[in-house]
Amino acid sequence: MSSTRSFLKSESTQAKSTQAKSTQATGSRPPKAARQPARVAFVGAGPGDPGLVTLRAAEYLAEADVVIIDQVSREEFVARYARPDVVIIDAGHGEQGQPLTHASRAKLLVKAAKAAGTASGNGLVVRLMDGDPAMFNGLSEEAIACRKAGIAFEVVPGVSAICAVPTYAGVPLTSAASPTLHVISGGTKVDWSCSIADNVTVVVLGTPESLSKALGDLLAAGRDPATPVAITERGTTITQRTHTTTLGQVVALMASAKVEFPSLAVVGSTVELREQLSWFETKPLFGWNILVPRTRDQAGSMTARLASYGATSDIVPTISVEPPRTPQQMERAIKGLVTGRYEWIGFTSVNAVRAVREKFEEFGLDARAFAGLRIAAVGGVTADALREWGLEPDLVPSGEQSARGLLDEWPPFDEVLDPINRVFLPRADIATDTLVAGLQDMGWEVDDVTAYRTVRAAPPAASVREAIKTGKFDAVLFTSSSTVRNLVGIAGKPHTSTVVACIGPATAKTAEEHGLRVDVLAPEASAEALVDALAEYGVGLATTAAEAGESVVRPSARKVSARRKAK
Repeated sequence: MSSTRSFLKSESTQAKSTQAKSTQATGSRPPKAARQPARVAFVGAGPGDPGLVTLRAAEYLAEADVVIIDQVSREEFVARYARPDVVIIDAGHGEQGQPLTHASRAKLLVKAAKAAGTASGNGLVVRLMDGDPAMFNGLSEEAIACRKAGIAFEVVPGVSAICAVPTYAGVPLTSAASPTLHVISGGTKVDWSCSIADNVTVVVLGTPESLSKALGDLLAAGRDPATPVAITERGTTITQRTHTTTLGQVVALMASAKVEFPSLAVVGSTVELREQLSWFETKPLFGWNILVPRTRDQAGSMTARLASYGATSDIVPTISVEPPRTPQQMERAIKGLVTGRYEWIGFTSVNAVRAVREKFEEFGLDARAFAGLRIAAVGGVTADALREWGLEPDLVPSGEQSARGLLDEWPPFDEVLDPINRVFLPRADIATDTLVAGLQDMGWEVDDVTAYRTVRAAPPAASVREAIKTGKFDAVLFTSSSTVRNLVGIAGKPHTSTVVACIGPATAKTAEEHGLRVDVLAPEASAEALVDALAEYGVGLATTAAEAGESVVRPSARKVSARRKAK
């Protein structure tokens, strides 16, 4: 709220100051301000899954000068799509923390639009609303207030929770046996007699308290107590949870299960189809919390892939990438690259690509300097980093994506075919000698240059260290031997219940040397393959549980007291 007050106050003070100066200069009545109100876009944020934001909504958020968020906090959406300097205003609560009415929100919106206006009138205020703006969001009150104030507005529809949340729960809203749909906002007065027939599906939105009262009223109105009910909380997010019961038992269930806001209830025969149609909550890693010991800029692809399997992830950096202590060696190598000293350059990590690219930018060079030079990449992720730079690698291992795999496909030096016999390897200060020795054995001379240093990161917060040691993480993904050594060094060993997944044999060996039992080994050395292998492990757990007639239990829920020991 502090950003809201300071923004509106500064704009008002500036306007008054301008008027005062104008009066002093002319000695007459100040002219009307040239400032025009910003235009307003009522934008649907969808029900919770950031992937359900429409293209138009993303475009408007990227353009916005001010974003007014709805009752459910959407800071994540703003951070993902809006500019860093955007002003965020809370439309859910007033300065004293009191809930705002529709009328209060409308006044706040008009005031913000006037304050954010410009002389050209090109400012934009995005009123971000949960789900779809036209569904139980007070769109009419706020839009009419804009119209009365002479503020131009438009509406960007969004995916409504009414259809999205039941779909994510595996519950169709209609069927041949239940073709009628009634949608109710909890807390409103309703004639429930219209919704007691068996062929009517009823959807109720609201707080857990309003849902409980509404469903109790529906039961009292005469709906069959045996009617199936599904209660979904935090719908469409990877923390979604769905409870199924009957109308006669739902009030007691909601009291005991402590259902959280936002929540939605579906009443009707279609709930019975959930057992066959549930697709979201049955993902291989749904509800798992995964520890990713990687830097944040390296973990993006892994966290996105984990989310696609239904998991959440916590990133704990174990290393910090820093420039070499002395730049001269790297600078000489870059100059040698430009002057034709090398036949090959071999990139063994994304960090190496970044280090060389930064030196190029420092020297005012671009990708054209690689003309005539053959380029090798240790794997697909490194190759993608090169392609982002406009470089297509000549050699990427088709098999094992490692130094050994790269050597298996690297051509030996040929005095007839190769005019130059030298290779440039920009690498980390702790890189192994496998690649250098192998290339030398094939007749190449190698300039093994320290392009960056890796140093151990600071320990994570005490709460994270405690979670690691006590098994609150379901799995940990190790992408290199250094991530194993450094995580154990700064945070301790993962608990015995935590699934350990390793990217390759060398990383697995290091894990075992540190007393960890390796449960998952990626079939190839890539972050994507590692996540996929963990998902397959999750499928195996679910299959085993189903065959035993048991429910799936996440690894973190297992009651194991002993620390993990090597086999």
